[in-house]
Amino acid sequence: MKDMMYNSLHNRWLRLLAAVAGELVAAAAINLFIVPLNLYSGGLMGLCQLVRTLLQTKLGLSFGSTDIAGILYFLTNIPILLLAYKTLGKAITFKTIICTVSFSLFYSIIPIPKTPIVDDYLTAVLLGGIIVGVASGIVLTCGGSGGGLDIVGLCLSKRGSQFTVGRFSLTFNFFLYAACLVLFVPEVAIYSVIYNFFTSMVLDRMHQQNVSVQAMIFTKEDEKELGRFIIEKLGRSVTYWEGTGAYSGKGLHVLVVCLSKFEIEELLHAVHAMDPHAFTTVQEKVRVYGNFQRKIE
Repeated sequence: MKDMMYNSLHNRWLRLLAAVAGELVAAAAINLFIVPLNLYSGGLMGLCQLVRTLLQTKLGLSFGSTDIAGILYFLTNIPILLLAYKTLGKAITFKTIICTVSFSLFYSIIPIPKTPIVDDYLTAVLLGGIIVGVASGIVLTCGGSGGGLDIVGLCLSKRGSQFTVGRFSLTFNFFLYAACLVLFVPEVAIYSVIYNFFTSMVLDRMHQQNVSVQAMIFTKEDEKELGRFIIEKLGRSVTYWEGTGAYSGKGLHVLVVCLSKFEIEELLHAVHAMDPHAFTTVQEKVRVYGNFQRKIE
């Protein structure tokens, strides 16, 4: 059962399918809990929702039952996807296109209730934030990305900008919600911020790729074979040295590698396949400085 779950999680197409399912859940949660209360998501989606509202209220445009924020989100992601292709490569861009198109489509076709399902603002933003956070975490853990500010932040970081992904998103959302505070009643901005806070908090718990771990592997088998796996399959460097077991007095090999929490499962699976008797320790949430690549798979 464990091997089946492992193979499913690391199958490219099953991961992509799970990412699309995550986008479906996220779009449904926003349409069912957040939009009926006229609240705003963070990031680029929040900006698109704000533009949609201004087109309706200030220019008097009517779009029927269609929420054009989903269409606007897709259109504004086109230049971002072009930037991602040039900066981050084909693999990430392909997954981002699939997830962005899926989210935009689901957001546009899932009907928005005429009356809120949950009319209590705090309850609605808690439910919406938790569900969207979990769904977005699944998308990221499966190697996908819904586009928007995360991709812009990654591109800026890749090009040497001082703006990290989190810092860029925080700055953008500050101006977005400041605009909401000016344009609407204070409750709209306040509860939108609360929703975004809970979404981010749950997403951080779910997203394993940003959690760095250190693994120490003690094995009597060929350490070079495992070292090649770590370098070639995981794209990580590894250090190993010779040790001696104090109890047995026999020699063994000690390997040390730093990687993401998501990658550790693949490493443990490989270690068990190469040496079922290997002893492995894992330390989570280690701080890594210097030449350590943080990547979206």
